[in-house]
This record gives sequence, structure tokens and C-alpha cells, in this order.
Amino acid sequence: MKSPLRYQMSEYDCGPTTMLNGISYLFPRESISPEIIRNIMLYSLDSYGGEGIMGKRGTSSAAMMFLSNWLNGYGKIGDFHIASRYLSGKNVYLGAGSFINDTLHRGGVVVLRLLFDGGHYVLLTGEKDGRVFMFDPYYREGPFAQKDILVTENKPFDYNRIVPEAYFNKETDAIYSLGPYGDREAVLLFNEDTCLTPDETIEYFI
Repeated sequence: MKSPLRYQMSEYDCGPTTMLNGISYLFPRESISPEIIRNIMLYSLDSYGGEGIMGKRGTSSAAMMFLSNWLNGYGKIGDFHIASRYLSGKNVYLGAGSFINDTLHRGGVVVLRLLFDGGHYVLLTGEKDGRVFMFDPYYREGPFAQKDILVTENKPFDYNRIVPEAYFNKETDAIYSLGPYGDREAVLLFNEDTCLTPDETIEYFI
């Protein structure tokens, strides 16, 4: 049985919440080891805020890279067949030839850092015809001023936003933009028992 995706508990825990949501989306809850939950929480929320309080600047890129590498290694040594890859810089974009689009078309998910009142992590779960299906863990009530960003509450296991792809590739400080290339990062996650190979999808890398 799959569990619904969940919202963050504070202003700071979008990183671990989104990583855990990625696991929940890909795997039934019966197969998820408590070791995975423990380590995601243990190694995230590692950035100090201006007052010197750990966690008040959320989760660092270094922590996300570590968790990606740890999950990839964990998937190779046991029965939990997860695969992960960390992307940064110019490799993080959406569109033709994108590793992100390829991941979504093959049944994987993407933990993506973007801009939403500062750096923020969200989960991408699908893409079709230039529209991206996304779960934003920051709970809000009501629609966006941007009429083409759709909010939905009737897909709790899959997504709560539908966002045009064009929003993501902006380098400016705009809602849901990826921002400057130097700040971009993403973690690609796959369930190796269910993901498609490149040959099984329409769009793949040559």
C-alpha cells in the first residue's frame, strides 16, 4: 500500500519532507525500512540560520548530495531497489534532452530545488505536453495569482500542483524558477523494479 504525500511541519523541513515523499511515491510503505527514514532526517536540516540555530536555513546542497549517494549505495546492497543520482548546475533544466524529463518519463521522481520565497524543495512526479505534475510540501490555501499554475487537492498520492514547464527554466527570482545555474540542484530517484529503460520510452538520450 502507498501512503499519501505529506506537507512539511515547519518553515524549514521542505528538504527531508520532499525526499521522504519521493520514497513514498515510489515504494509501498511495507517495504520502506526505518533506516531510510532515520538517515534522511539525521543528515538533513543541517544549515545554520542567522541566529546560529541549526536547521533554520533548511537543508544544504551537501546534505542532499550525501543522501543521494547514500540511497544509491543502499539500493545496491539489499532488497530495497532504489537508485539515485545527484545533478547540479547546467544539468538541471527541463525540456528536450533533460535528465529530469527523462526520469519522469521512465517512472522516476525528482527532488528539485527551486525558488519560492527563497530556496525550496519540491517533488516532480510527472510531465506531459509541457505541464509538470509537482507536489509542493508547503501547504497553502487558495489559488495562485498566476492563473496557469493549478492547485489540486484530489491527487494526494501523486501531486498538488500542475505547473507549465516554462516557469522552471528562468534564471530570475520568479515563482518556481530554478534560478541561476550555480544554485541549481536535483536528486533523481528510481524504483529499479518498476522504472522503464530508455528503450521503453519515446524520448531518450542517444
